[in-house]
Amino acid sequence: MSFGFNKKIRVMIVDDSMLARRIIHDGLRRYQNIEVVGEAVNARDARAKIPILKPDVITSDVEMPGMNGIDFVKSILPEYPIPIILVSSLDLRVFDALAVGAVDFVRKPDGINGKERFIRSLANKIVIASCSRVRKRPVTVRSSVSPVSNLTFTSQFNNQIIIALGASTGGTEATLDVLKRLPVNTPGIVIVQHMPVGFTKMYADRLDKSCDLNVKEAKTGDVIKTGQVLIAPGDKHMTVVKTGTNYTVNCQEGSKVSGHCPSVDVLFKSMAENVRCHMVGIIMTGMGSDGANGLLQMKQKGAFTIGQDKDSCVVYGMPMVAQKIGAVTVQASCENIAGVLTRKLNQWR
Repeated sequence: MSFGFNKKIRVMIVDDSMLARRIIHDGLRRYQNIEVVGEAVNARDARAKIPILKPDVITSDVEMPGMNGIDFVKSILPEYPIPIILVSSLDLRVFDALAVGAVDFVRKPDGINGKERFIRSLANKIVIASCSRVRKRPVTVRSSVSPVSNLTFTSQFNNQIIIALGASTGGTEATLDVLKRLPVNTPGIVIVQHMPVGFTKMYADRLDKSCDLNVKEAKTGDVIKTGQVLIAPGDKHMTVVKTGTNYTVNCQEGSKVSGHCPSVDVLFKSMAENVRCHMVGIIMTGMGSDGANGLLQMKQKGAFTIGQDKDSCVVYGMPMVAQKIGAVTVQASCENIAGVLTRKLNQWR
């Protein structure tokens, strides 16, 4: 199998389990453009081998003796800015590792039947990680962020605005950076973040504790309302529909669209088709083009659209495609998106 890259991506596997290392090693051997250059049994072993093996990407277990995956990421990145992909069970601590600079994660397989899906996902994320911009993100700085400003209109008008946001690789932290800068009376927000099933609930709970807005994993029938953020479940497409006098979400299983379920395109296109109040579309860091066409449709229906700029993206893929096809009204850094958004919302009061 090949992803169309000319140069082989050099991968080092870090895991204390010999069985896990063997599963990953044997699985990745089928991909012509991925080369496993070595293995390490723990963080100390990995640190010693990195300058010798010179990997392009590292896969790391979250739970290891001596130093766990979170501390491993924190210790490695300042000296070796190498993209790290976490291999994790359903564990909240994966978000701690993303917060300090890991690029992405893949969920460990559930039994024999899940191995093929796991390897395909890991191989895909390795390719994406090899194109990513590694950032060491200090938690202490982000935790001190305050909302950029207040919104100057009433909540009654606020419910006549819907904000839709889509993100992929690098988006867990980028989205948090945006939400932490938004005031409590921000209009309702709907979000698709490419993430495995199970993790979206934990991610929503984590966001809920970290910002002024109320954040929850969405379920069919949830009303889009002021001060609330709805996160699409990891295995369902989310659409926005008109229900009586309210706008609500519908979450349904379905085939992948633009390579994903949930898909940003599905969300954005539903906004363009069904929403008749003010709309904002935001497309953020991620590989590929999911969301670009949907954002263009939103813009054509009068939406104000924001694309994350190249310098602040972990992977400048989705926003780049959106920019190229004319779907983006304004480009802004991750840190400035909330300010651009609130200024536009205040113009609509």
